[in-house]
Formats: sequence, C-alpha cells, structure tokens
Amino acid sequence: MKKLLALCLAAVMALGLVACGNTGSSSAAPAASQTPADTSASVPAEPSGADSAGQAAAADFHIGIVQLAEHPALDAAREGFIDALVEAGFSRDNIDVKNAQGESANCATIATKFVNDKVDLILAIATPAAQTAAQATTEIPILATAVTDFVEAGLVDSNEAPGGNISGTSDMNPIEEQADLLMKLVPDAKTVGILYCSAEDNSTLQARLARTAFEALDLTVTEYPVADVNEIQPVTTKAVGEVDALYVPTDNLFAENMPTAALVAEQAKIPVICGESGMVDSGGTATYGINYYNLGKMAAAQAVDILVNGKDVSTVPVGFAATADLEFAVNEENCKAIGLEIPNDLLG
Repeated sequence: MKKLLALCLAAVMALGLVACGNTGSSSAAPAASQTPADTSASVPAEPSGADSAGQAAAADFHIGIVQLAEHPALDAAREGFIDALVEAGFSRDNIDVKNAQGESANCATIATKFVNDKVDLILAIATPAAQTAAQATTEIPILATAVTDFVEAGLVDSNEAPGGNISGTSDMNPIEEQADLLMKLVPDAKTVGILYCSAEDNSTLQARLARTAFEALDLTVTEYPVADVNEIQPVTTKAVGEVDALYVPTDNLFAENMPTAALVAEQAKIPVICGESGMVDSGGTATYGINYYNLGKMAAAQAVDILVNGKDVSTVPVGFAATADLEFAVNEENCKAIGLEIPNDLLG
C-alpha cells in the first residue's frame, strides 16, 4: 500500500511538471572508481521539500540503518542521511539505527532483523556492512555509503547501472591529491609507509592506488598491513623507524583506533597523512578529503528517488563526491609537536 501510494504521488507530481513545461536532467557517475580523479562527478540533487501529501507518504516508510562501527566519518554519513530524510518529510521515529561495533557477524544479525521486520529500505554504512546486507536480501532496496569501490566489493555490476538491489554513494578518496599534499608538507621525504587493515577490501584497494600515486612522485613505498587492532601499535612502531612519512586511507579499523597509531607516530615525529578529516581530529597530521555528512545527504536523495518517486534501485547510479566538496584539514597541534611547518598557501 505504501509503495502504491508513493507511485501515485510520483505520477501526480510528474503530470504537474508536464503541465508547467519543466524538464529534469541528471548527470552520469564516473565509469569506474579505480582512480581518485573520478571524484569530480556530479553530485545528485539533495532531497527537496514535499507538499503535505508527499510528506505524509514519506513518513510512512520504515528504514533500517546498519553501521559497521562508530567513528567520526561513519557517524557523519549517518547523520547527513537522517537529517536530509527528515527534511524531506520522513519520520525520525521510523528510522531504526543499529551499530555493529566493528563486527561483521553483528552486521549480518542486524541485516537479517531488518529483513524480518520488512523495512522498506536498508542503509548500510561501510563496505562490510553493505556486503552482509547484500547477503541478507535481494528484494529490499539497499543503499550503501562510505563504500570506496562498489564494483570491487562485489556490490554492483557497474557504477552507472548497478543491476541489482544495491546502489549508494562512494567515499573514494582523492588519493593523488593526498599524495601531493604529503609532498607539500614533507618536501624532503624519500620514503612513505602505508598503514591499512588487510581484512578490508576498501583498504587494500586504496593501498594499491596509493602505492601507484606515491611511486609516481619517486617515493619509495612500503606497505604495513595489519590484521586486527592488536597489531596496530607494533606495526606502526616498526613503520616509524623505517619511513619519513605515513599514509592511512579511509580504513575503518584505523579510524576507530587512530589515537593509538597517531601517538606512536607523533612520538617519533613522523607526519601522518590521513584519508579523512575525522582521523586528523583523532591525532593525524592532515588530509585533503571528502565531506562525509554531505555523502550521507547524497544517499538520502537516492532514498527519496527510490521510495517516494518509485525509481528502481537497480538503475540508480553510484554517487561520488564532487571536487568542489573536498576539504583540507590539518591538526596544528600535531604539526607543532612533530616540528612541521604548514605552508602558507595551504592555510590560505
């Protein structure tokens, strides 16, 4: 009944647009998210305000959110998604948020509960959460956010035409720009170490892309993968004794435990370029990255298209952050502690 009401509403809205002589337009997502340069794709429109009938329809939908873990980036994506939906007329009371505390097994349990509850849409935050949600249902629309590469993670056929019941918004990093940032901050660097969790598909992909970007700048690259939280301190300790700078991508394990790695690096006076600003706030040195709150809002726009406007999730292109949405963040206290001078052109 809810979906029929939404479709009827969409038809009425469409007739109104025709009567007014208006036409809509859309921009295609990048062909593949194998290079950070693809982040220049157009951003989907934010959810627009609906009339009273539209708001009533939106308020009837139930949405389940499964979030892999709590850390600033994922939290921001969740809040952006919820805030935008509420603005579009959805009921906050009908949005069920569950946190898996970093455990994929918990993601599976949560996703199964949402399927049993017959929610109208699932939002999965982070790659492992999206992968387990995909295993739980092929019928309920799933949107994922804070996923680096949907194709690499096995979630969609392609970014332009997902083909199944999953789409969403990618947090693919501007890795080449982050490599350039490292060279601006540490111009004498000859070696760089990449810290990441080998159990995360998104992290291994970014490590591979980062290696290519750093080697293009004539830096010697060493990878330092960790399997779990217990390895972060010893592996980081080994790394700071062998390199001039460190790079940490948008890795969920490191994002949750950034203070541990950052303390080791700061004591050794080694700068850490991070994948996103939350990691900088937790002790990293600097980043040039995306805004996760806005990434969540982009996913909300997709949810409105699917639930209110009746769009098939299989035809909703994966969204990417626009270049204009990228932000520079720096931890001035960390810079002072490691004796790093921030160039004026970055501060300006």
